[in-house]
Amino acid sequence: MTNTATGFLRGPYGVAAPALLAAAVTVLLDFALLAWAALLIGAAAAFIASLWLLPSGRPAEPAGMRVVVTASALASGLIAGLLTAAVLDLWLIEAVAYGIGALAGGAVGPLVHRRIPATLALAMVAVAAAVVLSLLVTAVLLTATGVDALFTFSQMLGYGVQPDSLVKVLNDGTTFYLSAVAVAIGFKMKLFNIGVDGQYRLAALLAAAVGGQWVLPPVVHQVVVIVVAVAVGGMWAGIAGYLKVTRGVSEVISTIMLNSIATGITAYLLHTDRLAVELGTNNIGTKPIPESGQVPGIPTGFMGANTEIYGLVFLAIAVGVGYWVLLNRTRFGFDLRATGMSATAALASGVNVKKMVVWSMVISGGVAGLVGVPQLLGYSHHYAQDFPAGLGFIGIGIALLGRNHPVGIALAALFWAFLNQSSQILDFQDPPIPKEIAVVTQATIVLTVVVVYEVVHRWGRRYEQQLVGAELGRAGVSA
Repeated sequence: MTNTATGFLRGPYGVAAPALLAAAVTVLLDFALLAWAALLIGAAAAFIASLWLLPSGRPAEPAGMRVVVTASALASGLIAGLLTAAVLDLWLIEAVAYGIGALAGGAVGPLVHRRIPATLALAMVAVAAAVVLSLLVTAVLLTATGVDALFTFSQMLGYGVQPDSLVKVLNDGTTFYLSAVAVAIGFKMKLFNIGVDGQYRLAALLAAAVGGQWVLPPVVHQVVVIVVAVAVGGMWAGIAGYLKVTRGVSEVISTIMLNSIATGITAYLLHTDRLAVELGTNNIGTKPIPESGQVPGIPTGFMGANTEIYGLVFLAIAVGVGYWVLLNRTRFGFDLRATGMSATAALASGVNVKKMVVWSMVISGGVAGLVGVPQLLGYSHHYAQDFPAGLGFIGIGIALLGRNHPVGIALAALFWAFLNQSSQILDFQDPPIPKEIAVVTQATIVLTVVVVYEVVHRWGRRYEQQLVGAELGRAGVSA
């Protein structure tokens, strides 16, 4: 095959051909099978055909690594196809939605197979293994207590994909994502910011108090509330950073203590003699934020849902993009990662380690201050006694599951929110099934993923050593 033909097959044709094949197979099988089954078979068939007929463009790899990469690419294509079809099925007819889903799945699989780094494929396999193991553990626990595990999972899945549930998952996932990014920034510096919970609650309270105090022009009003939340969160986390570099106080201890102090300050200020007003018979909170400070939601009538998506979901996306750019495209991000890997080496190369510690905590706290803002400006419009709590601790598990990567954290946040929402249906079963089973699944995933990632890390390091050895061997032969 000529170089021109090979390049063409690796280009648009190498993506378009499998996509069209997947769509054609899906449309044909849709007459005899369920739409989702037809899509899975069509996308898988197109992927296998692309492996046989099209050049992969990948470097020589050990057999085990090829299996990992192939499995990751196939899974990516199938998931992309199903998700695309499920979303489009909300306002298109089923045949069209799943046909387009097959196009997406047929294109994503071969594209991922050619482009995905081996280390990322290993990470994907680790997450998949952790999820499968956690579901198996959950199934064993359900069966041991006399509950039908398959029935439980089917009920959760059916309820979790309903339009109102999907909106709830996206809204909760937005706040979970912000919390996890705040934790991940600390993790990159080998700092454990366990104080996100106190930082976001104190920030939400003071931002709500400021936002409800005046009526400002719409955009200005919203920006003021967001800036106050970021400033309060950053200042509160900065205390822990300052204590670490000046007095050697562990950030774990100081942030835990600051959580308690933040809880006390919040309880003190949330009183009718200070920042609170009567909101109802049994509830008090800050003055409601006027309409000029509220962020409109995204209508979901096209989905058949009765609630709105937080308008500040785009803020979470912007934070994720900013997090990636900060870490990978700036001098500060390089210094942060270098300090996290080895503070001694960073210091020897001229990095001000103490400054990096303080600023990392301040930035982490600033992002933590945003955690309550989508709920504050998009739904409740005040801070009250029933404002969501515990989001900071949820962020720790999600950051671990997502491996501190913005995309991984996003997927982990949505998965976590899906488990929370889908488990609500279990209370309505006869007899009721404990919905806390979702908590068991979440905890098992976090525990499992730590172990699996360590195994995968060692395997990946061994693979890299093999590549280096092979390159040295070829260099020696050439010489």
